[in-house]
This record gives sequence, structure tokens and C-alpha cells, in this order.
Amino acid sequence: MTIAQVIAFNLTLLAAMAAPGPALLYALRQSVAGGFAAGAATGLGLGLVAALWTGAALLGLNAVFALVPWAYLALKTAGAIYLLWIAIQLWRTAHEPVSDSAHPGARAFFGGVLVNLANPKAVLFAGAVLVVIFPPDLNLGAKVLIVANHFVVEVLVYTLFAACLSSAPARAGYLRLKPIIDRTAAVILGALGLRLLFGR
Repeated sequence: MTIAQVIAFNLTLLAAMAAPGPALLYALRQSVAGGFAAGAATGLGLGLVAALWTGAALLGLNAVFALVPWAYLALKTAGAIYLLWIAIQLWRTAHEPVSDSAHPGARAFFGGVLVNLANPKAVLFAGAVLVVIFPPDLNLGAKVLIVANHFVVEVLVYTLFAACLSSAPARAGYLRLKPIIDRTAAVILGALGLRLLFGR
């Protein structure tokens, strides 16, 4: 494993994090609605599971999914149902005060954990990226470093994200547009859940 390979992995990771998926949408809403602490805690949960998915890919879970398709299907179905549940809750609470709909503290962390657990495709993505960037004969120490690196990058990005989005202007803008933002996020998350449920 070389520094160039780690840099390539981190650039790919940053590009993937910038894509508007469930994790980014959930982190955005938590940061703006719940403030910095809620956003950072959510990012910690998201980062932990994302790093664990990378670890699982390094240990060959993507191969297990290929050999045992029903395991992947079960995980994918559970994840899709969870995303649909979040979408329904966002839609229903769109007009409620922020304090009733944002998840503080430990709930924010576990919300982040569940959102990233809800996407088993992450392990397939991680597996594909790892095969392209890193040599196949990585030792255990290198694998641990890759997983730790992934966790640190995710937590740093989501913490910076929370710091920017929890500012007074961002929060004021969110409060003005809360019903529209929440229902837009609900539609997107619902569509992602349906895609996960019915897609290949």
C-alpha cells in the first residue's frame, strides 16, 4: 500500500460522499435542524458504519453476497424499508417545530448508524473501489489502516459539514423553508428506498 493509493482512495471517497444519497441528505437535515452537536453525532454514526462496510469489503463480504444472494436481498430489503420509514416520518413532521423532528445526541448517532446500515450496496461499492486502487495481497495492518483512514475522513467531512450548516443563517433559512425542504428530502429518500427495494 502506497501514499498515492491512499490519496486515490480518499479522493474517490470524497466524490462518493458528495453524491446526494441518503447519508448526505440525512446529515444535512440533522445539521441544519438540530445544530452542530446533532450534525456531528450523525456524522460519527454515518462514518462508523461506512468504515465498517469498507472493512467488510476488505474481508470479502461482497464475495459472500455473491455466493449467498438471499443474504444481500434480506439486508437490502430491510434497508429499503428503513429509508421509506424515514421518508414517511419526514413528510409527516414537515410542519412540526424543529425540536420535535430533529434527533439530538445519541439518537442522532444511532440514526446515522441506521441510515448507513440501510445501504448494503455500500459494501459492493467499497469492494469495487478497493480492488481497483489497492493490491490484492494487503496484510491485516494495511486493512486496519484503510478502515481507520476511511472513518477519519468521513468524520472530518461530516463535522465540517455540520459546522457550516448549523450556522445561524443556515438555520434561519431552514426554518423558513422547513416544510418544503423536509418534504423534498422525504421524496428523495423515498425514491432511493424504492430504488433499493426494486432495483438490481
